[in-house]
Amino acid sequence: MFVSAIIPAAGSGIRMGGKVQKQFLELADKPILAHTLLKFQKTDLINNIYLVAPKDALEYCKTDIVKKYKITKVVEIIEGGKERQDSVYNGLMRIEPKTDIIVVHDGVRPFVTEDIIKESIAEADKHGAVIVAIPEKDTVKEVSDGLIVNTLNRKLLWRIQTPQVFKRDVIEKAFKKAIDDKYYGTDESSLVERIGFPVRVVKGSDFNIKITTSEELILGNAILTYPKK
Repeated sequence: MFVSAIIPAAGSGIRMGGKVQKQFLELADKPILAHTLLKFQKTDLINNIYLVAPKDALEYCKTDIVKKYKITKVVEIIEGGKERQDSVYNGLMRIEPKTDIIVVHDGVRPFVTEDIIKESIAEADKHGAVIVAIPEKDTVKEVSDGLIVNTLNRKLLWRIQTPQVFKRDVIEKAFKKAIDDKYYGTDESSLVERIGFPVRVVKGSDFNIKITTSEELILGNAILTYPKK
């Protein structure tokens, strides 16, 4: 089984504020993106990593992240697209031909564990399509124009994370259909769902946060200092 990971990290980071793109902000004196890539570097099931980055940061990623932190599994740094889906597609088009399984993981989700990565790969190998998620704990309401429209059944709701992992033929078929239909989804699994392929769920972690706001950056620093068992 040959496994390739696509790490989309081409976002502008406008929600974070400031001048530094969110994926390059530092946690414990190391860029968020470096923390993420190192998790995949250390996971033995991962063969290749394809990093998708902003056009103006390709050289920075090469010298200040990949080379500096010796992330040898990164085989190519690819220019991102207009939307996340475009960036993942750019990575997909560069994947090693012998790849069996494709893992997609947010560049700004640095606290994924090796166990979660390995479990999601194993389940995708069995079932073809897997996403990592956690059960919703809060009551969720549908709101329109500032008024509650509906209270959703919390027992049926999961908060979706990454990695999202697929057999190669499944994700390629899903992207082809999306391109043909000019459809943009919020994640890769939504594209797979559109072609009628069942997507299984692997339980993630509350620590597996996506850092897109200054508040989440504070949480990230707290997680790094949390005592490990």
